[in-house]
Amino acid sequence: MSISLGFDYGLRRLGVAVGQSLTATASPLEALVCRDGQPDWERVKQLLEEWQPEALVVGLPYNGDGSEQPITTAARRFARRLEGRFGLPVYLVDERFSSASAETRLIEGRQHGRRRLRKTDIDNAAACIILESWLNGAEATRP
Repeated sequence: MSISLGFDYGLRRLGVAVGQSLTATASPLEALVCRDGQPDWERVKQLLEEWQPEALVVGLPYNGDGSEQPITTAARRFARRLEGRFGLPVYLVDERFSSASAETRLIEGRQHGRRRLRKTDIDNAAACIILESWLNGAEATRP
């Protein structure tokens, strides 16, 4: 069984999930605040030390038609920095519609009367979806 961390990159927040290969499932960890598109690298380091992942997976955002958008370049840059700082293999996975899927998953799974969804909940659920898609064999590229 191997452990991996998944990231839903955003300019304001970074959703983080942990998953394992045996069941190909992931669980949300936390959403990190980003400043000027930069996450709290010290907190990322702490998460890596705590979970000891063998691989890191970053969602690569595309438009619905498959074209790139400005944040696609920023997500690739984040993935290269992850790989350079921590020396772990990083994989990029198409994350088109992951936030919408995450919101749907959260709405369907919440209990009656529960508070409305927070953006951090959606970011973390999107990180789970990204990681689970990779664990289940989604096509991935390297930064």
